[in-house]
Amino acid sequence: MNILVINAGSSSLKYQLLDPDSQKVLAKGLCERIGIDGKFTYKAPGKETVDAVDVAMPSHAEAIQAVLDALVDGKNGVIGSMKEIDAVGHRVVHGGEKFAKSVRITGEVMAAIEECNPLAPLHNPANIIGIKACQALMPDTPMVAVFDTAFHQTMSPVAYTYALPYEYYQNDKVRRYGFHGTSHKYVAGRAAAMLGRPIEELKLISCHLGNGSSITAIDGGKSVDTSMGFTPLAGVPMGTRSGDLDAGILEYLMNKHGMDIKEMLNVLNKKSGVQGISGVSSDFRDLDNAAEQGSERAALALQAFEYSVKKYIGAYAAAMGGVDAVIFTAGVGENSKDTRAKIVSGLEYMGIKIDAEKNNFRGEERDISADGASVRTLVIPTNEELMIAMDTAAIARG
Repeated sequence: MNILVINAGSSSLKYQLLDPDSQKVLAKGLCERIGIDGKFTYKAPGKETVDAVDVAMPSHAEAIQAVLDALVDGKNGVIGSMKEIDAVGHRVVHGGEKFAKSVRITGEVMAAIEECNPLAPLHNPANIIGIKACQALMPDTPMVAVFDTAFHQTMSPVAYTYALPYEYYQNDKVRRYGFHGTSHKYVAGRAAAMLGRPIEELKLISCHLGNGSSITAIDGGKSVDTSMGFTPLAGVPMGTRSGDLDAGILEYLMNKHGMDIKEMLNVLNKKSGVQGISGVSSDFRDLDNAAEQGSERAALALQAFEYSVKKYIGAYAAAMGGVDAVIFTAGVGENSKDTRAKIVSGLEYMGIKIDAEKNNFRGEERDISADGASVRTLVIPTNEELMIAMDTAAIARG
């Protein structure tokens, strides 16, 4: 079965063609600068790579057409015709409270996604554009929406309710939603397979650590709490996002520096996090290098990030009444042995202890627990595209 996975942004579009049964990636690439001048990248095993060539893309429709043309190209294509694409899976950032699982896209579903636009004004409209472009070019191909927020819809009101006047939840849907759900769902399933136990028996803490980071408590395969909130701004310090802070800081800084809310949110989203603390970079590799060269602020940024993740691990173990495994995933979690080691350092009292030699690697699926550790520590590369393809295939098959 061939599934085309689409992740549409406002001026870009990532794509992969996968066989979810064999987990093989047949082709993948990127459409950039849509609506400007158009850059197209295409990669397929055993085929010639097309790297950032100029392709006219005045809209997402032309971008999708470029993808389809490349997939069926006589020289570099990987399928004979568009009929070999069995379904298309679309990443949709926000499903609000309407969607607790992936769904086949209908007119009613599209209307419900559009109703969630105010909750993700930068992402959902772009996701919708990608869906409509595919529908126009592939009207007979099943389309499936896979939501970043859906996995977290199993949280209880105790976990998702903010201590605000309750009418803000009732009327305006202000609550904790959480994000990175597709990633957390995927690595939780892989953790169960690695441990050889039914996921229904496991208490897991998934640490998706990258430029955007979130921690999720997963009890019996279900999300019971997560660090991101109403928006992806909450939780641990990230590359450029502040993470959790005292909301009173906003009024103080806005009054003192004459900022409006748009300027303040730009500071919180684009100029804060480890970049804000360090003054060096939002890239953790740059911070490692700067810290090694004596930058105290770079070292502080790394320590603040590690400390915050450690606190969430402790909190979520308490919330679930224990933990069987801690998972590290995403760019930093998968690749930084030092970050992993520093986060779990001091958690030996919980049964979390890693082996330094086992931890000396990057980008692979491994158990790095020390012998005798009662809580396993796992490194699992995330694969959101595969998770989207698997969900899409299951729905397309009915």
